Amino acid sequence: MPARDPCIDYFVELLSPNGAVTARRMFGGWGVYLDGVIIGLVADETLYFKADEQTRARFETAGSTPFVFDSKSKRVTTSYWSAPDGAMDSPEAMRPWAQLALQAALRKAALKPAGKRNRL
Repeated sequence: MPARDPCIDYFVELLSPNGAVTARRMFGGWGVYLDGVIIGLVADETLYFKADEQTRARFETAGSTPFVFDSKSKRVTTSYWSAPDGAMDSPEAMRPWAQLALQAALRKAALKPAGKRNRL
């Protein structure tokens, strides 16, 4: 198995007190999962967390920015927001942000029809 990027290992270490954390390659980056639920992504060595209407303001207030990418026809702003700088200091500082992301991801999953819930 090829070695992972050291930043992925660091993010997994920061998040691990929250539960079972895994990271999987996806779309040129990484998906970050907490207890089997995708809560974030990593692109260009930046950790982004899932946000929704209930949590987005917290990320904005903390100085976070959304993950944005260019598709073939337009610029796409996602519902994933960068982890605040202070959260990168310790697992304790990361905990509330991981929990906000998990809550947002679970709310989104609850809105999907029953047959599509397994496809996160």
